[in-house]
Amino acid sequence: MIKIKIPNNNIKEREYIIDIIFGEFLGLSYQLIIDNGELKINDWIIELENGNSLIVKDYFFNKYPKDLEYLNIENIPQKVEFAKNEFTPEDDIVVIFGNAKEVIEDNYIEKQQITNHKSLITRIDLFASIFFMLTRWEEYVIKSKDNHGRFLESEALAVKFGFVNRPIVNEYVQMLLNMLNHLGLKQKTMSREYKLTVTHDVDYDLLFKSPSVLIRRVGADLLKRKDLPLVAKTIKAYFSNNDPYDVFDFFMDESEKMGVKSHFFFMAKGSSEYDNNYESNSDFIKSRAEKIKKRGHIVGIHYTYNAFNSKEQLKQEIAELEANFDTKIECGRNHYLRFEVPTSWQILDELGMKWDSTCGYEGHVGFRCGVCYEFSVFDILKRKKLNLKERPLLVMETTLLYFQSSGEKEDEFLGLIEDIKNKTKKYNGEFVLLWHNNNLDFLRTPKYRELYKKTLGSI
Repeated sequence: MIKIKIPNNNIKEREYIIDIIFGEFLGLSYQLIIDNGELKINDWIIELENGNSLIVKDYFFNKYPKDLEYLNIENIPQKVEFAKNEFTPEDDIVVIFGNAKEVIEDNYIEKQQITNHKSLITRIDLFASIFFMLTRWEEYVIKSKDNHGRFLESEALAVKFGFVNRPIVNEYVQMLLNMLNHLGLKQKTMSREYKLTVTHDVDYDLLFKSPSVLIRRVGADLLKRKDLPLVAKTIKAYFSNNDPYDVFDFFMDESEKMGVKSHFFFMAKGSSEYDNNYESNSDFIKSRAEKIKKRGHIVGIHYTYNAFNSKEQLKQEIAELEANFDTKIECGRNHYLRFEVPTSWQILDELGMKWDSTCGYEGHVGFRCGVCYEFSVFDILKRKKLNLKERPLLVMETTLLYFQSSGEKEDEFLGLIEDIKNKTKKYNGEFVLLWHNNNLDFLRTPKYRELYKKTLGSI
């Protein structure tokens, strides 16, 4: 069995990240040994059964030995470096925590021969870097917020230094595994396969909720766009009950062609101006939820605008949907991707949710948590691993339609998706896609249905 020796500080944090890497990500058996003061351990030491060892220099937790002492904005690096050695799986690797002053010729890797045993030393603190990305503790200590009270993504280290489009946690884990294999790792790692998870946040039920909506729509198409054919199509759609937002069957049809299930996240009664575009007990919504269940797809919850940090609010919403849809609600995502570390995860865990998929950015596709694997989340304040899993959101269609690309620039749109897909596939990860039902309006944006088909076909 692998032996992992650690210094006697920040034990809960160290235990968590070792369990995630060796247990959840790699599926390796190990014994954790905490230095009681006799071993004089200052670094992360991994000893294999053959006696060879990997030493990961500790450049973070040892600096802050008191519990929660590390949680300070001043402890976020002001810059990152990019290094390469024979074990890095990419052209370079992001160094969040490490000591540039001790860089030696073979670039953060030192090899030693101790008697008949081999030893590798890396000056990239892989463990602290992975902990930084997965726990999102930078979002707790950085108080800057946008106009929706969300963590200001431009303040994220990954955005500042241009690696938000890289699954650097997967890269770190692969580098670690490459070094262990070089040292003679005998255990086999768990088998993984690339996975596509398709999700749909249902912000709106129908476009044509009343005749007044039709009048406003026709007026805009006539006066602003001066598009008579569109006016005719709009009127025809209204009187034939062919609503542009009623694309639930379309989503399920396309998912089934790909051999996957669609996850539909519905909203309950909220408490803000951004909520309550429909009622979950309406005949239309209940009928669509029932059809989703019958076809074997998944009904989840889209927590309303103020539920991200309100346990009572979210508890009511889950109960409402479970009553109206006659199903157990176990997964979901926050409206407007509102999220607060660690409160949002605490609430979801306490209410028995199995998994969440809020951790993506509005303005950037990519890897907010630095990873394309599902993982158990960590409560940084209570210092414990939760039962809740996070399945990070990698691509939201509105990000590409309105921020990074355009639906009119199909090649650019699909190219950005292709890039994220290739990086996810390389590590046999999970590609989580979000596409809203109101962004397949066949009247005003008829190209988007074909774009959606091409998107699924490309991932």
